[in-house]
Amino acid sequence: MAIKNIHGLSFLTNFISSNMKVESSEKQMLLEIADLGQRASKVLELLNKELQMLEMKNEIQKKVHTDISKQQREYFLQQQMKQIQDELGANPMKEEIEEKKRRAKEKQWPEHVAKAFVKEIGKLERMNPQAGEYSVQANYVDTLLDLPWNDYSDDNFDLKHAKAVLDRDHFGLEKVKERIIEHLAVLKIKGDMKAPILCLYGPPGVGKTSLGKSIAEALGRKYVRMALGGLHDEAEIRGHRKTYIGAMPGRILQSLKKSGTSNPLFVLDEIDKVGQGVHGDPSSALLEVLDPEQNHAFYDNYVELDYDLSKVMFIATSNSLSTIQPALRDRLEIIEVTGYTVEEKLEIAKRHLVPKQLRENGITQSNIRFSDAVLVKLIEEYTNESGVRSLEKRIGKLVRNRAKQIAMEEKFTTDLNVEEVLKVLGPSYEKDKYSDNDTPGVVTGLAWTPTGGDILFIETSLTRGKGKLTLTGNLGDVMKESAVIALEYLKAHSELLELDDEIFDTKNVHVHVPQGAVPKDGPSAGITILTALASAFTGRRVKKFLAMTGEITLRGKVLPVGGIKEKILAAKRAGIKEIILSERNRKDIDEINERYLKGLKFHFVNEMYEVLEKALLKR
Repeated sequence: MAIKNIHGLSFLTNFISSNMKVESSEKQMLLEIADLGQRASKVLELLNKELQMLEMKNEIQKKVHTDISKQQREYFLQQQMKQIQDELGANPMKEEIEEKKRRAKEKQWPEHVAKAFVKEIGKLERMNPQAGEYSVQANYVDTLLDLPWNDYSDDNFDLKHAKAVLDRDHFGLEKVKERIIEHLAVLKIKGDMKAPILCLYGPPGVGKTSLGKSIAEALGRKYVRMALGGLHDEAEIRGHRKTYIGAMPGRILQSLKKSGTSNPLFVLDEIDKVGQGVHGDPSSALLEVLDPEQNHAFYDNYVELDYDLSKVMFIATSNSLSTIQPALRDRLEIIEVTGYTVEEKLEIAKRHLVPKQLRENGITQSNIRFSDAVLVKLIEEYTNESGVRSLEKRIGKLVRNRAKQIAMEEKFTTDLNVEEVLKVLGPSYEKDKYSDNDTPGVVTGLAWTPTGGDILFIETSLTRGKGKLTLTGNLGDVMKESAVIALEYLKAHSELLELDDEIFDTKNVHVHVPQGAVPKDGPSAGITILTALASAFTGRRVKKFLAMTGEITLRGKVLPVGGIKEKILAAKRAGIKEIILSERNRKDIDEINERYLKGLKFHFVNEMYEVLEKALLKR
């Protein structure tokens, strides 16, 4: 009405300006504009801004109203749905929660876990089943229910039965069997003890992993195996925090969940091959798992509750001790599982490998028979290993060939002969045998490898020159240093070998270790290199069928080395008859069963000159 009664343009502009919702400063600015057209334009600009603000406000209010209406509608529908389900007596979510509560009443779990479960199930009940967090919470509650918190299987304390099971499944391995029987005996008398953490250490194919199954059967425990080869994420051991998408417990607790008991026999296979990546160090996470003083309260990131692993019997297997973290190695009770002799391999083949291959290929003993002579030929000429894995493959190939002959209705004789072996497997494997001693400067050494023992040859030659030392054969730093020490010792003690000092300045020395593609390192070839140099400089040949191993010092002392049993087995395979060792290795020989030492003569030395006296022939 007021605007309709205004007739002057100036008054209209001033009236609208005075009633606008703008700052006083802006109104003052309008008063200061003298030109009526300019003032009217400015007023329109401010009015337009105000209009836009009102439109935005209106739009927001409209949206908020729509959202609230949608939420109210959903809530109303859910309430209706709940009422209908209650009337029908079939609310799946409610029934699921009730089922979890029923299972919880039957569980024999620690008090702190029971309290945590009540809290977590309450949280689940209050959640909207349509929410994303509901399934996460439900999975966590199920994990708590599935874990065997206080469920234990009864150990079988019949020691004679345990010994019979171990002897039935594995030939040899006396140390391991003795340790298992000791553990059972203590459990039987005391009734309770912290389970030991055994580590079976040895070359591949000697039965470390399969031994775990036999021990589980002997104890009457569930068997769990976890392969650690290539593991490089700490969360694989300890689990992920449950806030992450797809979170789950670590493999330790997952394996226990599968086994259904809290005291299974747990084999940690290939513990020396655990990797280290950007996601932490799994071997450091294993420190808590494998420490009897700590693992009664193992903390998993997903479960977030202490779990008692002290009743679990852990057995680790390893091919090498050098790659195991020192702190982890300290927690393990190392039991060495060494290679087998030909006689032991023959027994293993007859008792286990041949029957197994016959079973797997559907052949009976009436179709194929392996004589001792054929098996010995396979062991000596077609395999060169400490274990029996390659031997089993060769036997499997012969059995499959017989299966083919039966299927194709070909003629064959039941008893396998040497000619058929040669036809199926081809020419025999050329392994390192002892080579002759016709040339001075060639000496046989003994080496340890991750797959067992082996022999190696050190070759030395002298040429006219200025005393330069050349080393070839893919040698490591330690082995190169051994060659330098050996040459310096000879220079300092030339009178022992009646050598002229000038010979070292007029001859270049070349030391080579064959099989240049294979890396070689370690100090145990020290006495071998020195003997080879002495033989080359004096022209005296080395004694026949002789091998040696030992570390040397600049003073000429002979120090002990490791891997003695593997080296002795390698020497026997190669046809060696005499071995030179450090006096301090005598204790290692005393620990070895006599059957391994049959046909070998040992010379124990303290000083380098003793080695030269025993190894070099007179001119």
